[in-house]
Amino acid sequence: MKGAKILIESLLKEGVEVIFGYPGGSVLPLFDFLYDAPIKFILTRHEQAAAHAADGYARSTGKPGVCVATSGPGATNLTTGIATAHMDSVPLVAITGQVKTALIGNDAFQEADVTGVTRSITKHNYLVKDTKELARTVKEAFYLAKSGRPGPIVIDLPVDVQMQDVEFKHPSGIDLRSYRPTYFGHPGQIKKALKLIYSSKRPVIISGGGVIISGAGEQLLRFAEKINAPVTTTLLGLGGFASTHPLSLGMPGMHGTVYANMAITESDLLMSVGCRFDDRITGKLDAFAPEAKIIHIDIDPTSISKSIKVDVPIVGDAKNILGQLIEEIDVKKLTDLTGWHKRIKEWKKRHPLAYKKETKGRVKPQHVVEEIYNQTKGRAIIATEVGQNQMWAAQFYKYDYPRCFLSSGGLGTMGYGFPASIGAKVANPQKTVIDIAGDGSIQMNIQELATVATYDIGVKVIILDNNYLGMVRQWQELFYNRRYSATYLKNPDFVKIAAGYGVKGLRVKKSSEVKKAIKEILSHKGPVVADFWIEEEENVFPMVPAGEAINRMIGGMA
Repeated sequence: MKGAKILIESLLKEGVEVIFGYPGGSVLPLFDFLYDAPIKFILTRHEQAAAHAADGYARSTGKPGVCVATSGPGATNLTTGIATAHMDSVPLVAITGQVKTALIGNDAFQEADVTGVTRSITKHNYLVKDTKELARTVKEAFYLAKSGRPGPIVIDLPVDVQMQDVEFKHPSGIDLRSYRPTYFGHPGQIKKALKLIYSSKRPVIISGGGVIISGAGEQLLRFAEKINAPVTTTLLGLGGFASTHPLSLGMPGMHGTVYANMAITESDLLMSVGCRFDDRITGKLDAFAPEAKIIHIDIDPTSISKSIKVDVPIVGDAKNILGQLIEEIDVKKLTDLTGWHKRIKEWKKRHPLAYKKETKGRVKPQHVVEEIYNQTKGRAIIATEVGQNQMWAAQFYKYDYPRCFLSSGGLGTMGYGFPASIGAKVANPQKTVIDIAGDGSIQMNIQELATVATYDIGVKVIILDNNYLGMVRQWQELFYNRRYSATYLKNPDFVKIAAGYGVKGLRVKKSSEVKKAIKEILSHKGPVVADFWIEEEENVFPMVPAGEAINRMIGGMA
């Protein structure tokens, strides 16, 4: 069997149903076999979009996403999407073509050192030089991508390896001596954690993306309710703990809620589950949770005490460890937290997430997001771009379910949301999938309108259009004396662009039109581009200035 056919057979055995990508010279043998294969192939219009679409597929399902590109520029165009997946622990398998093995290192046409380029942004990568190794490599790649702390894997495949005939032997299993993820917490560490929990008077749980990856939402709910601790949910953890639950504090950090940040600052015990203490959460390190003992649960031991020194590290899978804690907790030993919850209730009353609901002038972006939530009843999959649109989507849509919020957290990749929403819709055709975009971000991958038109992928793109690179402009307003350097956008007519691709487009200029427009968008079966004209100098508040403590917020304390 030829190498390209072995690759297809190996992918089928891994349960791959869809691949996103773009053809080229070094992957022609693969595409020739794809022609007859029972795998759906989605031709994106840029390789970066293929990686993001595979990412969206993975985040919305938990299964590894797969993307393919040719050698040289095709492979290097994937790297932004690979880096995005790496930062956010997304299982991804990227297959890249490569020049013939005899030409590697000779600066051949469309040659690039893909394994070298991607070494720092992958969990692991492979350059396959022997077709006999291909089946085992694919099996190993998928195992690595989805086990332990998930991440992207690159398989770089020379064109001659794809064409060589060898006997196909599918490996029965994988045994890697050097790779043994820990899945259960050490009993001694569990006991140490329980001791801190029993003595705590002001506990706070931080729920991160690891809760969603682990499928630990139910365990987290039981744990939080059992110890009666409030829960704050990171950007990538949204949906891991229901936003509408009475114990929910919303999102912490730079654009989090006042009450989440105040609770962290005044807590005496911080329990982090699947959160790596990103700088956008911690703010000024020496002022972060200054009175708290810290328990850190994470499957990746390198993430523990990397930025915040912790008192009780517990390495393992969040679902398993929370289950261990739930079994061991003696509720009779817990401290009464009535005073703590009263304090939090006061913060919530004094400092709610709010905005001025104006009916004249341009549309309020918060109003748009709230209306989307009301009409979808919180059951849509929301993808975002990066910037103000991302923060408004995080703040004003209530996420009660896991895998319903897709966003580039670690890398902060503009142009992520639209192709990610394509991947999510392909994976979940029965669900409403919405990309909440900015007018800057949407133009990063706007060519993918051709993809949704070609395959009739019914994603809804809602552009919060303020004629600026909004978040950068906000920083220039607040910290650079309104010197708007290179942030004003002379935008095209997005409705006409949509029409040019054969996609329904509409424009909304007034607050009074929002409700009707959202209803029209959601009722349309195919893809939609909706251009909402929002206030040009609308800001995201609350906000923690760079380098400040998270309890020193502006625009949200009063």
